[in-house]
Amino acid sequence: MEEMIDGRWLSTAASIWIQCSTGTSYTFGIYSSTLKSSQSYSQSTLDTVSVFKDIGANAGILSGLLYSAVTSSSPGRRARAISPGPWLVHLAGAIQLFAGYFFIWASVVGLIPRPPVPMMCFFMWLAAHAQTFFNTANVVTGVQNFSNNSGTIVGIMKGFFGLSGAILIQVYETLFKDEPSNFILILALFPTLVSLFLMRFVRTYDMNVQGDKQHLNSFSAIALTIAAYLMVLIILGNVLTIPLWVRIITFSVLILLIFWPLRVAFTAMRLERNADSDPSQTETNLLLSGSEAAIRKDTEESSSHYPGSPSDALQETEHLNIIQAMCTGNFWLLFIAMVCGLGSGLATMNNISQIGESLGYSTLEINTLVSLLSTWNFLGRFGGGYISDIMLYRHGLARPLLMGIMLLFMTAGHVIIASGFPGNVYIGSTLVGICYGSLWSLMPTITSEIFGVRHMGTIFNTIAVGSPVGSYIFSVRVVGYIYDKEAKKGEDFSCYGTHCFMLSFLIMAFVAFLGFLVTLVLLLRTRSFYKLVLHRRSKHSQNHEG
Repeated sequence: MEEMIDGRWLSTAASIWIQCSTGTSYTFGIYSSTLKSSQSYSQSTLDTVSVFKDIGANAGILSGLLYSAVTSSSPGRRARAISPGPWLVHLAGAIQLFAGYFFIWASVVGLIPRPPVPMMCFFMWLAAHAQTFFNTANVVTGVQNFSNNSGTIVGIMKGFFGLSGAILIQVYETLFKDEPSNFILILALFPTLVSLFLMRFVRTYDMNVQGDKQHLNSFSAIALTIAAYLMVLIILGNVLTIPLWVRIITFSVLILLIFWPLRVAFTAMRLERNADSDPSQTETNLLLSGSEAAIRKDTEESSSHYPGSPSDALQETEHLNIIQAMCTGNFWLLFIAMVCGLGSGLATMNNISQIGESLGYSTLEINTLVSLLSTWNFLGRFGGGYISDIMLYRHGLARPLLMGIMLLFMTAGHVIIASGFPGNVYIGSTLVGICYGSLWSLMPTITSEIFGVRHMGTIFNTIAVGSPVGSYIFSVRVVGYIYDKEAKKGEDFSCYGTHCFMLSFLIMAFVAFLGFLVTLVLLLRTRSFYKLVLHRRSKHSQNHEG
């Protein structure tokens, strides 16, 4: 029991640190100019390389398959580690990340002959694809370790991953300013070493304790504190010229904040050890560790008493694999909703600088806009999971309802950007950024509930393919096509004014609203399932209190 208590919280802290260091794809803008000049690329060629980065960062099916293959859940093995398998997923990610960035760095500095463009696209895809392995291992392990607070733990993991890009950029600004080629080498070494050092701590455990929520809230507070601190640093960096000694001090404070989760982990371990020494509390904790299994059993046995409930409503008890999941309606409803939501959201984020330029924003305003958009993305990732837990367990509202609300607000965000009134991009991008981030937390959590945890990594990564698919459709076939058509009317093939993006964002507003309607169908199909889970959870909680 003591080994399990220690390991569960150490696993969480290790996962958070890995998440903080592996969001390397968000730093492409730092070294893209150096990559372009060193390889003599045109802008279109550089954009092609960037597309492979987006594909690699969002297509994590292989990581999900590997996670399912190397982890297993054996009935009755409570109060101890289930499997050390997640470290193999981290190892696979570390190898890919190092290989991808090392060869990119070697080509930039001339260590190897300049590779053909397809080979550079492969290097970029490999480096970005690595982060899906880290993300899958940490998110799925977190859900298994804290199944009674799955939304909160997914929000924490996704939130810290969203902050990783800003953290790595602070590393560049402090230690490698104006040395982007050296920064590429750091991207090859630093995240790789962090993951290799910590991967053996990331393990799955089968236990839920009453005090989990309190400690998870502490991790959430750390994430919010780091986000606020980074936002202040980013805004000040865009407005003022900060000397090196000040950057060193602020960077040191950031490092201390990143180490804060370890203190929370030690506190949780100490409190749970003390509770474990109390025989009555030990019995309660063991009952809680088996409550989820009892809920699943009772749900399955009681399914016949709920006529008219959808067949998909009990999939959580079946632990469907990817093929079985793809044969259900709920899978495709989630996929379509993600194409609409994640696809249109990513298209907005990819084009936010061009939107600002077309409306006459200054370079400082555009940089601030991009920085703030990253912050809204984090808040959505963190808040989506946290708030969905509150809505579900305190108010009995199913998670797909919050997903629908987010898609509705995203629709409003697209309309506001299309409208063109003063300050519209700031307001619209805030809504789109928060809603986009929240979908990244809600989708994996809902997947784990309606399809089961055993193959969660494979299923949610397959659904996540909807993000690059939708981004390609909306960025290239909608936004890019309409912008180029309008730009041809000008003298320098550039477009200025509201009309450059108005039609594109009205189309994406319609698409986001379509995603809202699809999510409502998903809500109707799963409402019986969520009622059953809440009923059984309440029943077992009353039994434990008695």
